Amino acid sequence: MEVTDIGNKEEGKVWHRKPAPGKSVMVTVVRTAQQAKTVRFLHVAFDTTGDSFLAGDHHGNIYVFDISRNRFRLVQKTGQACTALAFSLRRTTEFLVALVDYTIKCFDKDTKQLVSWMRGHEGAVSSISVHSSGRYAITTSSDTAQLWDLDTFQRKRKLNIRQSVGIQRVFFLPHSNTILSCFSDDSIFAWESETLFCKYQLPVPDQGPKISYKAFAVTRDGKSLAAGGRSNLLHLWCLDSQQLVRVIQMPTQVRTVRQLEFLPDSFDGGASQTLGVLSQDGVMRFINIHTCKLLFHIGSHDDAITTVSVSPNSRHVAAIMDNGSINVYSVQSLTQELNKPPPTQVAVVSDTEADQTSNLKVKVKSEVVQRPAKSSGCRTQVKILRPPAGSTAEDKENELPAGLNKKRLVALLKAFGEYPAKYRMFVWRSLLCLPENHAAYSSLTDKGLHSAFLTLNDKYPIKSHKLQRGLQRVLSALAHWASIFGEVEYLPLAAFPFVKLFQNNPMLCFEVVATVIVNWCQHWFEYFPNPPLNILSMAENVLAHHDKELLQHLMDCGITSQLYVWPLLETLFSEVLTRDEWLRLFDNVFSNHPCFLLMACVAYVTCSREPLLLCAQKQDFDYFFHHRNNLDMGAMIKEAYRLMSSTPADIHPRTMLSDFTPLTNGQYPVFNHYPEFIVEYQSQEREKIRLQEMEYIRERQEVSALRADFVRRQAEEEAYYTQQDLLQKAEEQRRNILAQEEEKLTQQRKKLAAMKRELKVKELQLLDATRRRFLKHQQDLRASQIQRLDQEISRKMDLREQETTAAVQDLEVRQMELEAQRRRLEQNLLKEQERIGREVEEEVELRMRKAEREEASYTKLQHSTETNTQALEESLAEACQLGLESDWQGEVAERLQQVDAKQERKRERLAELHRQTLAEEEKLADTMRDVAGKKWDEVMSTRTQLQDQPRPRCSNTDVQRRMRIRSPCSTRGRPDRQSTTAAVGSIAAGPAVTSSTATNMVCLNSSSPSESTSTIFSLDRGRAQLDSSERQLLKEVRELRQKLAARTREGSSASSQSVHTLSSVSQ
Repeated sequence: MEVTDIGNKEEGKVWHRKPAPGKSVMVTVVRTAQQAKTVRFLHVAFDTTGDSFLAGDHHGNIYVFDISRNRFRLVQKTGQACTALAFSLRRTTEFLVALVDYTIKCFDKDTKQLVSWMRGHEGAVSSISVHSSGRYAITTSSDTAQLWDLDTFQRKRKLNIRQSVGIQRVFFLPHSNTILSCFSDDSIFAWESETLFCKYQLPVPDQGPKISYKAFAVTRDGKSLAAGGRSNLLHLWCLDSQQLVRVIQMPTQVRTVRQLEFLPDSFDGGASQTLGVLSQDGVMRFINIHTCKLLFHIGSHDDAITTVSVSPNSRHVAAIMDNGSINVYSVQSLTQELNKPPPTQVAVVSDTEADQTSNLKVKVKSEVVQRPAKSSGCRTQVKILRPPAGSTAEDKENELPAGLNKKRLVALLKAFGEYPAKYRMFVWRSLLCLPENHAAYSSLTDKGLHSAFLTLNDKYPIKSHKLQRGLQRVLSALAHWASIFGEVEYLPLAAFPFVKLFQNNPMLCFEVVATVIVNWCQHWFEYFPNPPLNILSMAENVLAHHDKELLQHLMDCGITSQLYVWPLLETLFSEVLTRDEWLRLFDNVFSNHPCFLLMACVAYVTCSREPLLLCAQKQDFDYFFHHRNNLDMGAMIKEAYRLMSSTPADIHPRTMLSDFTPLTNGQYPVFNHYPEFIVEYQSQEREKIRLQEMEYIRERQEVSALRADFVRRQAEEEAYYTQQDLLQKAEEQRRNILAQEEEKLTQQRKKLAAMKRELKVKELQLLDATRRRFLKHQQDLRASQIQRLDQEISRKMDLREQETTAAVQDLEVRQMELEAQRRRLEQNLLKEQERIGREVEEEVELRMRKAEREEASYTKLQHSTETNTQALEESLAEACQLGLESDWQGEVAERLQQVDAKQERKRERLAELHRQTLAEEEKLADTMRDVAGKKWDEVMSTRTQLQDQPRPRCSNTDVQRRMRIRSPCSTRGRPDRQSTTAAVGSIAAGPAVTSSTATNMVCLNSSSPSESTSTIFSLDRGRAQLDSSERQLLKEVRELRQKLAARTREGSSASSQSVHTLSSVSQ
């Protein structure tokens, strides 16, 4: 048993010497800190593969032990002791650790980083159960159980209970979504993990003592539950039927069950039959739950176990011992005693007396069979099956390791023709007495691969890389052991069958091949590098003795023993036999004297006598001894045994070959049965050839590199020229495409120009049509305006006629009134004449003053026009300051000058018209005075005449009517001019009226009525013409202003604003 102290190392090897296959304890791991104090390990947990396990110590260090790679590594330092571990998460590099501060932490073993930190427990976490998918975990403490989602590390569910009922354990069933919860009152409930729906409850047993469940275990298929507690009784439940199917009573030494673990088996379909029971005495007993028999146990009273973890692949058991160390057990070694074949029992029954046979049967049929592990130091019951003490010396020579007897094995081999396949390797190891020198083999393998076998794959290609590497390691170890084996060309052919058989244990394979070479290949290398002629001559002598005719036929055909014996020997029959036939042959080879191999060669030739006699060509013989043939292996082996027994002693190979000699323990024997100088010369030549070959390979690599460089450059040059040709072609194509595109563009431009011309023509046509439509619209508007004016004139004429008619009617009515007032007027006429004359004079003066005021207002108007012009100039200056363009300013200034010129011309025209009007008024006044004087004279003359004649009644009335009729016509026109004309008329007519009123009014109407009427109408006609001309002039001014405003509106906003101000001021 090897003990490994990891100390303060962070990584290293688990063991330095690989454990022997028969030892149950593979390694014991301890950790000592400073001052040789031992640090106790507390918990262990395997991963899903079963090849690695976690271990946490009292200081909070977490280690990963990889058994398959023989490595351990420190993955985390938590600083506090752990209470539970879990290493079967969905992400295989992560693991869960429950600490003494009631928290659960998730770490990554590769990055050594903290993944998550889960809190929620108020007590120490006693167990962690992970779902088979690795996505969920249940953590259990004494007061609660919590379900966690390992993807988000969030708590999904929490199980709370009464303080009077404690929780023993809550865990997932394997490959199921069912959760089992076990409480301190022995009640067990099954829940659905998704909905937490209670599926069922196992009934609490009414009969028998109360167990107080503490430990639980479930089979891998989830169909059986084992429970134990404070008793030596175990309850076995069937979860499918929810029934208690069996109660198992442990031995009396078991008083309390601490832990239960099922031991999985690869061939039981998950229905494990082996249950491990850890009791209070620190011993874990493994029993069969169906036969209720004790199979084996681990631990003892002196080396007690505190907790155990079983790997899922059922290869290893990791146990925390009472002293704080870790013992790693091999399940295969623990169950080796159970799997031993029963031939020895048969032999004992055959050799012992009847009473001994009966005693053996009783022990085998006993209720409990004690089979302790090898580590306990106790012998198994195989002692009883040993032969009695009175055995002979020959039997002692036939004794083999592990209690086997060679003589009995040979008898069993002759009876069945071969050893059982299940125990063949075990029998071979016993027959060959392999020493299992781990240290010596490690020293050979540490030298690495031998130079002779570096290129083994080129000569002997093998599909399996594992076999390829195993063959290289074994051959390299042989070459390091003896230099000749690096020169033997047929050694891979001879060693390959053993490598394939012992591919999982290269040390045993090496020792088997070495034993075969030392014993069954005696004198093979004395004629190296030639075939062993002495061995071949022995076989030829045996063949000559037993079958001279066949040997003579071979000699006649020119076939020597190098063609019919040596091919069988150098390949150890692996080319001509199948796997089963080869195994049967070597069962007999290893069970007999080394000369049996030569006899087997001769037997193979003699058993193939008939086909060999038919062969005559050398190629046929060569093919026959290098390929499989139809041969009865049983007959061949019988023939070999016949040859062994019937061959004379003088030619028997037994006399030339030594007996079987096993390899020595500790160190392998020195092998020097070969010509060393030849081997050294060959090795030197091989080394020289290897160096030359390396030089050749180097030169060839350089040449190939130069060739590759030349080819690369040539390819680059060809690619360059090809690329240039392609570029030229592409350039020509591009040019052609560009020419075509330019031509298309030219055509498109022509089409576009034609379309533009058409559009321009259409636009002009539309503009012409729009202009014509606008002109027509203007004409229509003007026609409508003229029509409206005509209608307005006709309406006014009708209104005037109506007014005239009404005036006539009023005059007629008034005539009657005047007739009544005539006398009163005649009396007051003289008084009023004087008053009217004074009023007329005052009115004339007022009219003259008013005319002067109008002239002054006209002057002010002119001054305001100049002021407006100056304001316009200032606004233009401001517009210039605002950044108007110079050409627009010039245009506006020019237009303003034109407007000023037009206004000046208009003012001059208005002044001229005013002067003409004044002149006409003066002429009219003179004419009126003349007419008034003449009328006055006429009135006075007629008055004198009328005084002599009687006065008619209607004269005054006619005069007043005519004056009333004339007054509406004379009052029309402008108010200012009307007042002036009326004043002049009144002044002129004043004396006439006075005279007429004084005398008779008929004289005024009768004397030259046509002349006076014509004069009055001519005066009104001139005034109307003057008014129309003035209105026309104002209309033209207004149109000019509108045009100017329309032009300036098309400009910028600032110019439009200034022009708008100009037009508003001008108006």
